[in-house]
Amino acid sequence: MKLNLTRPLAFFDLEATGLNLGSDRIVEIAILKVFPDGSQEIKCLRINPEMPIPYESSMIHNIFDKDVQDAPKFKDVAQELADFLGDADLAGYNSNKFDIPMLMEEFLRARVDFDIENRRFVDVQNIFHQMEQRTLKAAYKFYCGKDIENAHSAEADIRATYEVLLAQLEKYKDEEWEDRKGNKSKPVQNDVDALHKFTNLSRPVDFAGRLVFNEDGIEVFNFGKHKGKCVEEVFTAEPSYYSWMQQGDFPLYTKRCLEKIWVRWNNNKKVVIKQHTEKTITVEVQDRKSGPPIPKPDFQKRENQSRPVKEEKSQPLTTDMLEQLKLKFGK
Repeated sequence: MKLNLTRPLAFFDLEATGLNLGSDRIVEIAILKVFPDGSQEIKCLRINPEMPIPYESSMIHNIFDKDVQDAPKFKDVAQELADFLGDADLAGYNSNKFDIPMLMEEFLRARVDFDIENRRFVDVQNIFHQMEQRTLKAAYKFYCGKDIENAHSAEADIRATYEVLLAQLEKYKDEEWEDRKGNKSKPVQNDVDALHKFTNLSRPVDFAGRLVFNEDGIEVFNFGKHKGKCVEEVFTAEPSYYSWMQQGDFPLYTKRCLEKIWVRWNNNKKVVIKQHTEKTITVEVQDRKSGPPIPKPDFQKRENQSRPVKEEKSQPLTTDMLEQLKLKFGK
């Protein structure tokens, strides 16, 4: 099928250091420009983001710092990209929420005028989500071929959920799935441990996703200026961040998880200080045992040394001295 176009439609996708539109940066951009006559042009560029790429992001798009260290900065190719896009409308997958806003942030930072006022945007993900609804009712119809009776009543919904899981286990028991790293497996198995791992791929600490486990099983922040950083390392560098989160508008369970990490971090810090102190004392004792004997202090001698007494010899009384006394006292 040929797209019915009146002007070019540019499909594009970005890979970035993260999802924060204000602080993260593009590391790769790919643009497929489709023209009204059906012809196509494509441009793919790696971009030096001028900041470290968090490990968690690299594990998703497989682009590491070394891969972009010699790549051009966005400001160096911004005008080239703007010229390539020209007057094309824009399309992508989740592009309205991420790719287009991220691209505009980069253009603005590079001071390149890229007008989007008169463009049209096609987000393929929105078509998918609206036509293939992700509700329990839609899942029950898709997997079980039935409509839920008394939908939205708690009992009907939970029974439907149970039946959907049974149908999923039957449908996907031998179906192969490939993760972002290219690893293939058959994850939908009649085993709760396997289902737990497959349905918690993001490995959240707090369910809200503010804290997640990294590849090494260490808690890291998943939002804001410390996104991708180890929680305990942030506590060490900026302990006030803990207070800010505890006083902020975060879920109570997130705060509870954060508190557990805070307590563990403080306890570990106390242990390190105690061990360091004990080691210092042990070293001092060993030095005293191995060194020359220490003489007992002579406190009497020290007191005399600290208070020196100046002895003055008395002078004989003279006539001049008597006259001065008379003048002083008037006698």
